[in-house]
Amino acid sequence: MQELHPRLKAAAAMVPPGSTVADIGTDHAYLPAYLLLNGVCPRAIACDIGEKPLQNAAETVKIYHLDGKIDLRVSDGLEKVSPEEYNAATICGMGGTLIAQILEKADLPADVRLILQPMTHAEDVRMWLCGHGFAIGREVCVADAGRVYCCMVAARGDDPRKDEPGYWYFGSLSGETAEERAMIRKTYDRVKTRADALAEAYRYPEEQALLRQVLTYYEQHYDNYRKRRL
Repeated sequence: MQELHPRLKAAAAMVPPGSTVADIGTDHAYLPAYLLLNGVCPRAIACDIGEKPLQNAAETVKIYHLDGKIDLRVSDGLEKVSPEEYNAATICGMGGTLIAQILEKADLPADVRLILQPMTHAEDVRMWLCGHGFAIGREVCVADAGRVYCCMVAARGDDPRKDEPGYWYFGSLSGETAEERAMIRKTYDRVKTRADALAEAYRYPEEQALLRQVLTYYEQHYDNYRKRRL
């Protein structure tokens, strides 16, 4: 099949071999098709909120002869998927706030692996995971079509960093790659702009305090990169 976009290929690499995956917001079902065609998963459930995207997905299933292996469903998030039907879920290409809302409404299996690729506001995803008994195992930043995306995998467990606001925003990114440095810098700029605007307007002191903690975390963890114009 056609090569996956780098951000989806990064997500595919995090799916546990042999798992049954539920792909949420599947659109053309390229990700589940890739997983099946490459022998990563024996079966997948491809979900989207509308009929039209599933028509695209059905075409992909037909082209690659995956009938009976990819189950197509109109579903708002994981609403139409029972927990016993899957043990891995991929949610890619959505804003972090929406991903957190989808997870909040889902009945997740005890042994589920979550592979998540937020387009924006990754902190909302990390905050949800940390607040609901999940530990983030790995994060990867990739460049795709002129933008940098962060993909993460999480499983149930206690994350020792769960109460650190800086971790919610920067995750486990070390800044070792150009893509990680770009993501760190983008997040820092967004937080700094928001914090300064709130301070100037004398609004939301609690949010200001949290954002200042995030900025301090940045200075403590990434100061060397900042000096080199991260």
